[in-house]
Parts: sequence; structure tokens; C-alpha cells
Amino acid sequence: MKKRNLFGDKIFYGKLWKLTVPIAVQSLMLASVAAADAIMLGRVEQNAMAAVSLATQIQFIQNMVLGAIVAGLVILGAQYWGKGDKKTINDLFCMSIRLAGVTSILFFIGCIFFPRWLMLIFTNEEVLIEIGIRYLKVAGWSYLLTGISQCYLAIMKVSDHAAQTAKISIEAVLINIVLNAIFIFGFFGLPAMGVQGAALATLIARIIELGWAVIVSHQEGYIRPDWSRLFHRDALLAKDFRKCMLPILGASLAWGIGFTSYSAFMGHLGTDATAANSVAAVVRDLVCCLCNGLASGGGILVGNELGAGDLKTGKLYGDRLLVLAFLTGIVSAAVMLLMTPLIMMFVKLTDGAQDYLLGMMLIMSFYMIGRAVNTIVINGIFAAGGDTMFDMYSLMVVMWGIAIPLAAAGTFFLDWPVLVVYACTCLDEVGKIPWVLIHYRKNKWVKDLTR
Repeated sequence: MKKRNLFGDKIFYGKLWKLTVPIAVQSLMLASVAAADAIMLGRVEQNAMAAVSLATQIQFIQNMVLGAIVAGLVILGAQYWGKGDKKTINDLFCMSIRLAGVTSILFFIGCIFFPRWLMLIFTNEEVLIEIGIRYLKVAGWSYLLTGISQCYLAIMKVSDHAAQTAKISIEAVLINIVLNAIFIFGFFGLPAMGVQGAALATLIARIIELGWAVIVSHQEGYIRPDWSRLFHRDALLAKDFRKCMLPILGASLAWGIGFTSYSAFMGHLGTDATAANSVAAVVRDLVCCLCNGLASGGGILVGNELGAGDLKTGKLYGDRLLVLAFLTGIVSAAVMLLMTPLIMMFVKLTDGAQDYLLGMMLIMSFYMIGRAVNTIVINGIFAAGGDTMFDMYSLMVVMWGIAIPLAAAGTFFLDWPVLVVYACTCLDEVGKIPWVLIHYRKNKWVKDLTR
């Protein structure tokens, strides 16, 4: 098959959309929870919306760690599924549950027992700190469950049940949004709970999500953990898992802490900047859903072919995904521009925050091109073949070497305008594109990782 047949391969696109659409919908629904929180809390008070946006950065960091664990499961799981080795997939499942469980406990302890110290990382505004503490003391309980749920949903994706993961996530999100409204505003005779209501809604939704995933896993054709092997350790498999996971963990932490520092910079530039950045972040996450779906679905598809030993087809699929990555970036930028007037009309902010938000949305439309390309190529194509070190190298150079120092200097020393600091925080994704394309052509990602 030739590259000129980019849009003519029905087998490729049938497999791709079967994986991508459910994952993209799942990503969209998860982002919708943050959007619902922002909209509902924004109707209560601007500070409540801003404080919860900062407080949820803790879960954002937790998700970076869990994401690395799940990525190791997906990378190796997709290749072993392509090879037809279910026993090894089960061992990978148990390994990921162990690691995710320990991670979830650590973040739970931090949120329940040390919430003030966590909030001080992101802001020195006492009003935001107090609101954030109330949120974390409830939401922290949900952090115990998140990691285990992600492992169950990830194993469903790699074993041809991506649609089921979307169904579970959609129902959990809808429950979360409905409970948000009930608890935040106090419908049906309940007291209005504000930020604590948003946290309680999240906790109940996570309980339902995990329970549903466990029940579904016992159906015929699904993979469920063999609990007798939960603490079994296969040295070679563990080595392969670490080789995939640790670079992703390093990159995830570098990206997650760096991205969280961007929120901290906004938090130190005042409540208007914090509120505007909170809305912009929610919109960004909504628009990123398509590229997230293509990265995850495309990565699984490429991994299946590589694990089956068909490196030529895996490379061909990677070439097609690269083109789709640029098309997705252009579409995402256009969507961002089209959404800007609607967002400006709908969100209730101060005049200063409205001005900041307009500028952030325009800046972010250019940022989305880089975000889409890097997400699909690095997290999808490169990861599918175990080429996970590149992400960490590129982040250390572009994010930590350029974007963060500039934004930090502008915030704390040079007194730059808010939008200039915000533009600095968007440099990393755009700056990585040439480096990503050069690395792609080296074909280091075209590997069969199975034993």
C-alpha cells in the first residue's frame, strides 16, 4: 500500500475509528466534568471556580504518575495482544494494579492530611487556599479509586473493548455532572454545598465507575486480574515494564510539574488571571479530546502490528497517523477560534478576567497545533514501539530550559503582562515540532517488544 492511499485504506480506518472514537468520547466526557465544575462554581463565585481549578492540579499530578503506569500497561499489552499472549497481559494487569494502588494511597494521604501545604504550592491568596482545602478534604477520598479504575479501563482498550470503556466513563461522567448540580446548588431540598458538593459528586462517580468496571470484567471475553498472581513477579517482564514506564514517568512528571507550575504562575498574578486561566484550561482539555483519542487508539493499532511482527505495516500506520496529527492540529486551532465568542458570552467573569481570557484563547489556538502533533506522535506512535525516552529529553530542553524560565522570570522578576507570561507557557508544544519530526524519521520506534 502506498502513502498516497492515505484515505483509501478501509481496514486501517475501520480499526482506527473503532479505537479512537470511544477513547475520544471518553476523554471528552472526562473533560466535561471539569467544564461542569467550572461553569457551576463560576455561577456561585469566581473565587470558588479559581480555587478548585488550583486544587485539582493535585489530581493532575497524580494522573501523570498513573498515566505512566497505565501507558506501560497499554504499550506492552497492545503488543502482547497482537501476539495473542493473554497470560502475559494478565501479569501486566496485576503489576499495574500494584503500582497504581500505592500511588493512589500516597496522594490520598497528602490531600487529607496536608491540604494547606499543597494549596500553598499554587497560590498565596488566603481566600483561594481556604476554599481549596475544603475541596481536597473530600475529593482526596476519590483519589484512592482512580488508579485502579484506570487500570481496568486500559486493559479493556487493548483487548478490543474500547467501546465498553467509553460507555462506563460516559455514565460515570453524567452521574458526576448531575450530582454536581444537586450538591453545589442544593436541589431537592439538600443544602447548597458549593465546592464540597463538587468534590462529593466526584467521589460518588468514581465509586460507581470502579464498581461497574469490576463487574464488566467478569463477563465472557474480558480480561480480569488473577488475584492469586497479584504479588507474583516476573523479572523479565518487570524489566520490560520499567523500560517502558520509567521514561514515561520521568516525562510525565516533568510535563505535569511544569504544567502545574504554569497554573502557579497564574495564581501569583492575581485572582483575575487565575480565573481566566481556569476557563482556558477547561476549553483546552475539551478541544484536546480528539488528539488524545487518536494518540491512544492509533498507538494501540500500531502496537498490535509491531507485536505481531509486522513492522512494515506498523511503520505504514505510523506514517498515516503523522499526517492525521497535523490535520487534527489545524482542526483543533479552528475549533478554538470558533468557540472563543461563545465562551466569552457564557462565562461570568470580571472585566479584567474577560480581557485575559480573550487573549488566552487566541494564543491557545496556535498552541493547539503543536499540542495535537506532539500528543499523537510522541504519546501514540513513539510509545507504541517503546521509544519513550525522547519525550523526557524534549521536555527538559524545551519546557524546562526555555518556557518555564521565561514564564518564571516574567512572573516574579520582570513584571511582564499576564498575557505575555501566558504566551511563554505555550512555547513548549510549538517549539518541539521540528525536533519531533527529525526524531520520527530515525525510525527508532519501529520495534517488536514482545519476548
